[in-house]
Amino acid sequence: MSDKIPLAGVIGSPVAHSKSPQLHRHWLKTLGLRGDYIPMDVSAQDLEVVLRTLPKAGFVGVNITIPHKEAALELADLVTDRATLIGASNTLIFRKDGQIHADNTDGYGFIENLKSGAPGWVPNSGPATVLGSGGAARAVIASLLDAGVPEILLTNRTRVRAEKLAEDFGKKVTVVDWVQAGNILEDSALVVNTTSLGMIGKPSMRVPLDGLRRGTVVTDLVYTPLKTDLLAAAESAGCVTVDGLGMLLHQAVPAFERWFGHRPLVDSAARAAALR
Repeated sequence: MSDKIPLAGVIGSPVAHSKSPQLHRHWLKTLGLRGDYIPMDVSAQDLEVVLRTLPKAGFVGVNITIPHKEAALELADLVTDRATLIGASNTLIFRKDGQIHADNTDGYGFIENLKSGAPGWVPNSGPATVLGSGGAARAVIASLLDAGVPEILLTNRTRVRAEKLAEDFGKKVTVVDWVQAGNILEDSALVVNTTSLGMIGKPSMRVPLDGLRRGTVVTDLVYTPLKTDLLAAAESAGCVTVDGLGMLLHQAVPAFERWFGHRPLVDSAARAAALR
């Protein structure tokens, strides 16, 4: 057996919290495929060297997570249209010709998770509030506008970053000062946290949440813990809550298919594997 065992993984900093390894390993085992998926904590200054070296070690691709999604896009040799639109990459494919192909499946995963967790949500039912303006926010905004959301209310602790993001997406995106974030929740049909606030080891979400109203769909991209303080408060207010684990599961599907040649299923077994 001379063929290399295909390897994939996730690169970020921190990365120890990631549930992607157990998810991809579950799919590899379920589908009877050779391969492995490895978490790698890589600093910003080492990112390019690592990405150029991994293919030589048998890696067919990697996921990219905080804080490298935008940097990975700049380092890629080829970029998909959706990654260009989003301005960030969460999935890299290492081609046999040595080139790095960047894609972004975050938006796909986000929308598929909303469809599954909040089937009653209608995109054109009202504005969506998006907290944060990093790479994940770009994917969320692009997918929401594509789905038909009429207006995005964007707020970020650093306003200038939010303003730059709004410029990239046009007039349907309105920037709101972070200190006013709690005041826009009442008018929102959807609230999305794309920041790391509320994640284990990170500062808590301090945005006032008393404006949340019954029936609003609230989702948090953070999935450690699975029920964040934001989701707990939303649940108490009678909102429809969607945790962030489903986005992780759905965004992983097209990446796994590209790397290992088989399309996996997002089912109860996959979710259980990610939570294990």
